[in-house]
Amino acid sequence: MPIRLGYACINMHLSDTQKLTSSRTMRKATFLSKGLPAVSELIVSNLRSLQTIMEWNVANNFTLFRMSSDMFPWHSEYAFQDLPDYKRIRKMLERTGQYAIENGIRLSFHPGQFVCLASKNPTVVDNARKDIETHGLIMDYMLQPRDHNAKINIHIGGAYNDKPATAKRFCEVVDTLSASVYDRLTVENDDRLNLYTTQELYDYVHMETGIPIVFDYHHHACNPGELSERDALALACSTWQNAKPCTHYSESAQLERGERAPFRAHSKFIYSKIDDHGFDIDCVVEAKGKEQAILKYFSDHGVSNA
Repeated sequence: MPIRLGYACINMHLSDTQKLTSSRTMRKATFLSKGLPAVSELIVSNLRSLQTIMEWNVANNFTLFRMSSDMFPWHSEYAFQDLPDYKRIRKMLERTGQYAIENGIRLSFHPGQFVCLASKNPTVVDNARKDIETHGLIMDYMLQPRDHNAKINIHIGGAYNDKPATAKRFCEVVDTLSASVYDRLTVENDDRLNLYTTQELYDYVHMETGIPIVFDYHHHACNPGELSERDALALACSTWQNAKPCTHYSESAQLERGERAPFRAHSKFIYSKIDDHGFDIDCVVEAKGKEQAILKYFSDHGVSNA
């Protein structure tokens, strides 16, 4: 079965032709000076753009899409119900979520690097918990399933020179999260040698919590541990119980910019055919060209999402 491919956050075609984006944000100073009315207005604009992106996705056979966490600027700083446009925002989220359901679009989130549930700093952990709980609430408002079909994917966020102890802290915090988050939570292998391989996530996190592993092909190339690509993908796929395994794919920027580019950096396009190694997987392409990278891939390899 062909791999279903999707992209993350920004639609380059709509951005280039209509200046349209669902991730408009504001500086902290602007947030503090203009307050909730300005935030609320920006959220409405972002959600209007999100619906347009979703309609473009349906028209172009894209049924896998990662939403931007920036749709709700500074969302850990306020309660949704305090927004002046709260009722309108709830209706917009429900409308777009229902549209996704009716058109078979699998939605996901990937909160940013500051969501560090394993930090030794209680304030950092509290802020991370607030942030990720907001993602779960948005998924609920969008009527998305409370399972890994609507994944909220994160990294452990650090190793602090002691991977087992850090992973243990991570698991302890995860156990305190609401079902809205916990039932959707996934973890991803890292691209740095001092962070977590697929095998380590399996041993330290999945075996303790049951949380599935999102296998990132490029991160594995950077930090493979002892496993081949196929074996690492197989291990990650084995952790998924109630949803099709989801993966990430990108290639090194060195393919386009030469050795002066960091190997870990992502290329604009992807060139090799993605090897599913016989597994039935979904794949979010993280190339900087977004949906244009996938369209080029389809053309290069004679495949499609249809």
